[in-house]
Amino acid sequence: MQGFPITRRAALGGAAALPFIPRARAQPAPVNLVLESEVVILDPHATTAAITRTFATHVFDTLFAMDGQGMIRPQMVEAWERSADGLVWEFRLRPGLRWHDGAPVTAQDCVASLERWAPRDSLGRMLWAAKATLAATDARSFRLTLRRPFPLVLDVLGKPNAPLPVMLPERLARIPVEQRIREPVGSGPFRFRTADWRPGDVMLLDRFDGYVPREEPADFLAGGKRVHLPAIALRVMPDQATGAAALMAGEVDYMQYLPFDLLPRLERARGVRLAAFGGIHMFQGNFRLNHAASPMDDPAIRRVLWRCADQAAILTAIGVPDRFRAPACPSFFLCDAPLASRAGAAEMAFDPAEARRMLAATGYRGEKLAFLTTAGGISQTAAQVMIQEMQRAGFAVEEQLMDWGTLLARRAKHEGWHMFAVYSNGTDMFSPLTHFYVANTCADYPGWDCDRGIEALLREFAEAVDAGERRRLAEAIQQAEVRHVPNVMWGQFTIPAGIRDRLRDVPPAAYPMFWEARV
Repeated sequence: MQGFPITRRAALGGAAALPFIPRARAQPAPVNLVLESEVVILDPHATTAAITRTFATHVFDTLFAMDGQGMIRPQMVEAWERSADGLVWEFRLRPGLRWHDGAPVTAQDCVASLERWAPRDSLGRMLWAAKATLAATDARSFRLTLRRPFPLVLDVLGKPNAPLPVMLPERLARIPVEQRIREPVGSGPFRFRTADWRPGDVMLLDRFDGYVPREEPADFLAGGKRVHLPAIALRVMPDQATGAAALMAGEVDYMQYLPFDLLPRLERARGVRLAAFGGIHMFQGNFRLNHAASPMDDPAIRRVLWRCADQAAILTAIGVPDRFRAPACPSFFLCDAPLASRAGAAEMAFDPAEARRMLAATGYRGEKLAFLTTAGGISQTAAQVMIQEMQRAGFAVEEQLMDWGTLLARRAKHEGWHMFAVYSNGTDMFSPLTHFYVANTCADYPGWDCDRGIEALLREFAEAVDAGERRRLAEAIQQAEVRHVPNVMWGQFTIPAGIRDRLRDVPPAAYPMFWEARV
């Protein structure tokens, strides 16, 4: 995930005037929102981008969903049943579900959607490896038959991680993911207003009056999502400072990520309140390593990097206040989270002298390392602190500055880069099966690390029925990853959101959600 560049502008006196949105006389003014970035990819199956996930949670719906306690609840599904041997799963959709074009949601739509999504997702691929057949049995029912038991079926169908397993009309689900859908027709609580979309400026989502919420209260991504706002406008801002100025001026009602250096001013601003969350709603910063490019193919060299990562110094350089960060966290699966682990913490501790000693004992011969960064963002600051420590240890490393789109293109190549910095939602990283760099071992995924032992442990984790056994396996995976080093954590922190006082009842979560919200 990549947010706005966090920079201080010389002048913050006035926000840029928001452009006029043409609308019919009967349509009320939307609530103005500034999210982490612009929604560029509309296809929810095609990317792991967090901003596309935010878009998808409003426009589309899922069969199951996670609640605020991490439990998986039915969403589009009314009832389900599992056979005694765990091989046959029967699902029945809730009545009255409709697509935004008015057509009824059918079981065949759901079958086609899952067939499109699963091969693109690490958890989906695990489920599909156990699948024998998937077929509709009537207009509202479908059956999943497995070749072997897979206890986490519901966890996969209700996972909150991108790419989300959202449902599409069959005609869209038949479009190859590589082509991407251009017509985002979902069945979620908001509807994409195609005619008024202006890329680079504004995107509008209207309340979908045909949406039938569940009866129980909304709870994180689960429950009855009741929409009170007639429309929301996703505004594109040139940078965070402009967005913050617009928030303080009352020109926008919500800003997802506030700049750390402006927090004192924002906390004093009249009519603005800050919202921040802990645990799995925090972010995890990571340096992703390219195992395909020498000398990062040498695990002994990779292990030196643990000793170069000073989490406290990185978060201080970024400007994260103590109340918005976790103490130095050695856990792949987040601290203050269900699977938190300190296994291998001693080998991961920042130690410049030990880094120099360890590197001298490897086969490293001064090869130049390319560290990719994006201008002005907190990831760049994290990278610059890491580069300094790596140079102190004896690495020949240089920063290569580029925009995020160029970095994405570069990281897709096996050669020409060695590291880049990024930060991700904790809900994406708190489980071995969803952690980007753990779950994708031995997969065609930028970084191209592969450890067959970890791959086997992941299969055991997915097939474990007992929660205690899953905790034991997560500990074993953590220990193996400390030796394997697919990534190096650079800190756990939260970025507070800013909300105008007139906007009430915004669901309390790190994900932006605007069902239940009122003006």
